[in-house]
Amino acid sequence: MSFSVGDSVQKTSGGPRMTVVAVNDNEITCSWNELGNEKQETITASHLALYQEDGDFGVC
Repeated sequence: MSFSVGDSVQKTSGGPRMTVVAVNDNEITCSWNELGNEKQETITASHLALYQEDGDFGVC
């Protein structure tokens, strides 16, 4: 799956909704807000899925 800057994603193992801020081949840099602090992490694309909501929860 390919991702673009601005996509909303989530790790396939679960976790917070994140926004893609950079794409470098198979490495996707994501940011999210945790208790008022911006966090960033670079994650392999195969460990991410587009974020989808189902009620109050995000599902991959």
